[in-house]
Amino acid sequence: MTDTNTLTRRSFLAATGTGASALALASPAYAAYPDRPIKWIVPYAAGGGADIIARLVGSAMSAKLGQAIVIENRPGASTNIGADAVAKAPPDGYTLLTADNGTLVNNTALFAKLPFDPDRDLRPVGLLARFHLVLSAARSSPIASAKDFAERAKSTADGLNFGSPGVGSPHHLTMARLTRDLGLRLTHVPYRGMAPMIADLLSGSVETGMVDYAAGGELMRSGQVRPLAVCSPKRLAALPDVPTIDEAYGRSGFEAYAWQGLMTTGKASDEVAGILGKAHAAALADAALRARMNELGVEPLAGGPAEFAQLIQSERQLWVPLIRELGLNLN
Repeated sequence: MTDTNTLTRRSFLAATGTGASALALASPAYAAYPDRPIKWIVPYAAGGGADIIARLVGSAMSAKLGQAIVIENRPGASTNIGADAVAKAPPDGYTLLTADNGTLVNNTALFAKLPFDPDRDLRPVGLLARFHLVLSAARSSPIASAKDFAERAKSTADGLNFGSPGVGSPHHLTMARLTRDLGLRLTHVPYRGMAPMIADLLSGSVETGMVDYAAGGELMRSGQVRPLAVCSPKRLAALPDVPTIDEAYGRSGFEAYAWQGLMTTGKASDEVAGILGKAHAAALADAALRARMNELGVEPLAGGPAEFAQLIQSERQLWVPLIRELGLNLN
């Protein structure tokens, strides 16, 4: 890179207010990469939780890297379309992916064969966030508590229905695990995303559902959707009167989330992955960013490639046997 380009880069950093924090990350290798905009693929539709988090973190990372990060939404095939695009991207670090437990855990059991190997073809950069899941009921339903939910499920001849954002989604599998543990029979109504599922929950077309707080928190607080129990080990500060699953059913150890992390192509060099990792860590350490994520009902996660890889493996040990036990597949 010429001296002129170096000066232009530093002028850009100063103008965007990143100053010393971004330059502190710099090295000769860092100055060479990135020298053009980076594409961040989100395998979900625009406007959802994954899209919002990618734009927030992407903006913060852009300030650290001195290059634009452009969000591209590529939904479809249970996130496999977007993930495959990153898996097959050039190994230059200019293509990133929001990868969740659907992509990295559930799909490995739901599909007999994936178009890519998530362990070989994708490289963890760092964790992003987790979404708290809430067992919920329609306001028009007579179900007013977690106890009511279980009793109604047992007494409904055709099986109480519940909605989820899709077959194999964290929401679906969390409900499947809960109903298995409680010995309940429910009828699954899968949707193409959280928004249409919540719309039918509001209308009463579907009576219950597993809703992530980021998507349905405002509706829960206003009484339009009835929260029954949270799937976290502790009550949520925003829903202090809503018990945990363990409290509601006298259990211990029930915990489930929808979570997300940042990845790049598996062929990316250690040098490039390190640069992305430093920018990611700096972004997630920012107090203002973390506060904004919490406002949205999303819990920011700290952790680099090692922590991300460990989470993937531990989650597979929990969820893959359940998927196989239930006979679920998307082939």
